[in-house]
Formats: sequence, structure tokens, C-alpha cells
Amino acid sequence: MGYKSICIFLALESDVDDMLSAGHRLAARFDAHLEICCLGIDATQSIGFYAGAPAMIFQEALERAEAVVDALEERVRQKLNNTDMRWSVDRAVLTLGGVSAYVGVKSRFCDLVVLPRPYGQGRSPQDEIITEAALFDGGAPVLILPDPGAELPDFGRIVLAWNQSNEALAATRAALPLLRQADKVNVVVIDPPTHGIERSDPGGMVTQMLVRHGVSVEISVIAKTLPRISDMLRRHMQDQAADLLVAGAYSHSRLRQAILGGTTRNLLEETHTPVLMSR
Repeated sequence: MGYKSICIFLALESDVDDMLSAGHRLAARFDAHLEICCLGIDATQSIGFYAGAPAMIFQEALERAEAVVDALEERVRQKLNNTDMRWSVDRAVLTLGGVSAYVGVKSRFCDLVVLPRPYGQGRSPQDEIITEAALFDGGAPVLILPDPGAELPDFGRIVLAWNQSNEALAATRAALPLLRQADKVNVVVIDPPTHGIERSDPGGMVTQMLVRHGVSVEISVIAKTLPRISDMLRRHMQDQAADLLVAGAYSHSRLRQAILGGTTRNLLEETHTPVLMSR
């Protein structure tokens, strides 16, 4: 088992070089096909326009979005035309409301989606929408890179956040290709419940599953001594000198399956190391 189809979504020309470099390195590591989706997003809102204005504004917005897609696709082809990797380019001009449907469909048929951190300087609401869509509409594992321009880590030391949830188990299964390659995987359990099937052996069942896949595993059971779980995970990552966090992704709204939940959002806002999430 490995990642044989890796997808990245590009909506900003400033992301092209860094994201292609990261995608290229991952595709080479797993002998995978890299699919690049170039997006031109029209964020125009029609509410409040005076009579006759929408048609002109929409046409201008459409032309801008087309120009963005053209520039992105041209840059991608220039960067990858002389490489020996397997790759393809898709392009789409979308309204802001149509981003989720497109990203969801494309993500559904990929083994791994690689994205930049959706929060921080230079990011926009469309970045969060793309991330949410890949996770919740596409159901794909998503590797978030806080600094795509940095050298991609070897992922030799991985922390796996375990809380017995379906999301944590989905993330564990999705991360197996990376977990098997790691030198050490640390399964961290924060404040394990006093009731349930793992009450006497927190993290024991997932550890057994990983060992049978040839993963080198150790368990850390720790008390919650900081206000937020995300703070605990970041501190534990530092203590372990880990270069990847694997965690389940959670949303505030199960009906909408969007709006990243508290721990998920906090991790993505403040992490300085890559995070692989799934649900």
C-alpha cells in the first residue's frame, strides 16, 4: 500500500513553485502520479448590485479568473515539462460557492491531497474552503505544509494523536504509508477515558494494529496540563522532536460537514510542522 495518486490545488501563483516542489518530492518518494488542479475563483457576490451591473461585473470577474487559470497552468507546465515524473494538469473556473463541489470530487479519487496551511499571512478564505472541501466533501487524507518552501522532512519521527475516535482511526489508516517508513511512531493519548474498551490499555489496540504492519511504535499517555488539546499536541511534538503529526479532523457542523472544529483549526493556525489529517 502506498500513495499512487497525489493531488495539489493551486489558486495563487505565489504557491506554484513551493507546492510543485513539495508535490514532486512526495511523488518521487512513492513513485506516484502528481495531479495539479489550477483554480480560477470568482468571489463576486451579486447581492446589492444595482440593475444592469451584475452582467458587467460577472464578465469582468470571469475574465480575471480565466487569466489566473491561464497563468497558473502555463507556470505549472514550464516547471514540469522537463521532469521525468508522471503528472497531469486540470483547470477550472469556479464561483466561491462551487469550490467545495469541484475540490470534493477531485479529492475523492486521490490517495493524498497536499495543501499549504490555510491560515496566516497571504492566505484567504478560499484556502480554508479548499482545505475543508478536501477533508469533508472529498474524504481524502490531507497533508498540510506550514512552510511549503522548506525542505520536505523525512518524516522519520511521527506523533499520532489517538483518542479512540473514528476520525483518529481514519487518519491512522490514511497515514500508513508514512508510518511504515518512519523510524519511530509515538502514539500519544491525552487524558484517556476511565470507561471504554481501552480503559486498561490506552492506545493498545491501535498500537497492535500498527505493529502488525511493521511500524515501530511507542506509547505516551499524558495528562492534559494546558488549556487546549492543540497546545498539548504541539508541546508533545517538540518533546518528541517529531516532524509530522497525524490527527483526525473534526468539524463544528455535521450537517454542513464544514467549519473546521476547535482543535483542528487551532492546529492548522499555529503548527510549525506538517500535519496529516483525515476524517
